[in-house]
Amino acid sequence: MKFHQKPITYVSNITIKVENINRSIAFYQDIVGFKVLRKTATSAELTADGTTSILTVEKPEGALPKQERTTGLYHFAILLPSRKDLANFVYHTVDVGLQLGASDHLVSEALYFSDPDGNGIEVYQDRDPSTWTWNGEHINMTVDPLDFEDLLQEGNRDAWQGLPEQTVMGHIHLHVADIPRTKHFYEEGLGFETVTQFGNQALFISKGKYHHHIGLNTWNGIGAPPPAEKSAGLKHFTLTYADQEAVEDVVKQLRAIGAIVEQKEGKTSTVDPSGNIIILSH
Repeated sequence: MKFHQKPITYVSNITIKVENINRSIAFYQDIVGFKVLRKTATSAELTADGTTSILTVEKPEGALPKQERTTGLYHFAILLPSRKDLANFVYHTVDVGLQLGASDHLVSEALYFSDPDGNGIEVYQDRDPSTWTWNGEHINMTVDPLDFEDLLQEGNRDAWQGLPEQTVMGHIHLHVADIPRTKHFYEEGLGFETVTQFGNQALFISKGKYHHHIGLNTWNGIGAPPPAEKSAGLKHFTLTYADQEAVEDVVKQLRAIGAIVEQKEGKTSTVDPSGNIIILSH
């Protein structure tokens, strides 16, 4: 998990909007395996280790259904500590009747599904970084079928006890309106490095030679509009930098490229060219 701790810049929390808070809490507890850290009538901070919130769910007043063909959340990705944990989770999904998509990305093995509001979720485990293949600054990733038979040999039925304490938010994948402006913002503004790019369709960026902390795609259409403010989906995500000086440097970079930066109530935030809100923390 060295890729998800300081001094590397990483995604530390995702905040999503939902239509029914109680339905969402039940789903994220019973199906995904989170614990509730803090709760109000309209929100819940969810945790794996009992201390740190890596996912927050909120119900806006007048919440609307998730809108299709917009920018925003494609999926957020929960990184499990081991392959055994992933296998145990598969057994659990069979028991609860959860339908899954799955892929082998060479660097990782991943499961895909959605919450009751259509927010995309990935649960995955990384292969040992020593097995990843780099071509210069670019990493080899693919979308191959997942070998469930081999994976399940690692786990045990009834072994799943919820998300392990070492679980972290592994990455976020966003729908964006176009790749060139997005690439400029995330590289020159936020300081990330591109590790894989598929033309003007998808971009994968990271820090510290991770396979990706953020994925960005135009699969909802080039020029896709942002969703309505109260629709289910992404509210914002948080990037954690090494220290206050690093955040200040990023703020300077963002302002230098003409990006929006807002500082109020002790929080610093910015907005990418597709309307995705990002909290900058340390």
